[in-house]
Amino acid sequence: MPDSSIMLELCKLLGITVNELLSGEKVTMDSLERKADENLIALKRKDENNIAKNVVISTLFTITLLIGMMVCVICDITITGNLSWSLISMTSIVFVWVISFPSIMFGKKGIVKSLISLSVSIIPYLYLLSRILKVKELFPLGTAISLIILVFLWIMLAVIYRIGKTRKLIALGTITLLAIPLVVIINVLLFKTTETPLFDVWDFMAIFLLLIIAIALFIYDYVEKKGLLKSKSKSA
Repeated sequence: MPDSSIMLELCKLLGITVNELLSGEKVTMDSLERKADENLIALKRKDENNIAKNVVISTLFTITLLIGMMVCVICDITITGNLSWSLISMTSIVFVWVISFPSIMFGKKGIVKSLISLSVSIIPYLYLLSRILKVKELFPLGTAISLIILVFLWIMLAVIYRIGKTRKLIALGTITLLAIPLVVIINVLLFKTTETPLFDVWDFMAIFLLLIIAIALFIYDYVEKKGLLKSKSKSA
């Protein structure tokens, strides 16, 4: 089944209707209504099957995490006699479940829900983690870095939705290019709050690599849009 975002363009290129694409055959006027009904029923049945499959996967995922939490608690009590490091594990497992469950349950439609869950739960998670570890510096520094990354993720999602449907390479190139200021901002923040150097060799290598990848994606999109690759293959 082709992705819905390219279905109209695909039908236009093939010179057929969406109904004919879904039917897998040419549809006459006499059978138009019957085929349309059959396709709607097939699509509805497919959605129902996907929902049922996602429910099973989500349930297994939840049960697996619960078992993991129980194992951590039992091991912690057996070894130390009380709850200590298992609190970190349980908090992290709950955090993973909160941000992962929407995507597992709803597929692509759940990505936005997962990002919303991440945006809402990241600060409480960092606060609990700093209290459990008894490291006060963790919460302010972790919150600052998390907020910067969250802004980047929302921008990335907006780029994918606005550009990615028609120009995937441009969208990937833009996201890769935006990752460069993200690296710089995080490095500056770490430099001001910790004793780490502002930039090291690996940072420069990462920035250079991101820049090269972004330029390559933009060039490839330009070449593909101009049809230069097709013309070269035909001439060959």
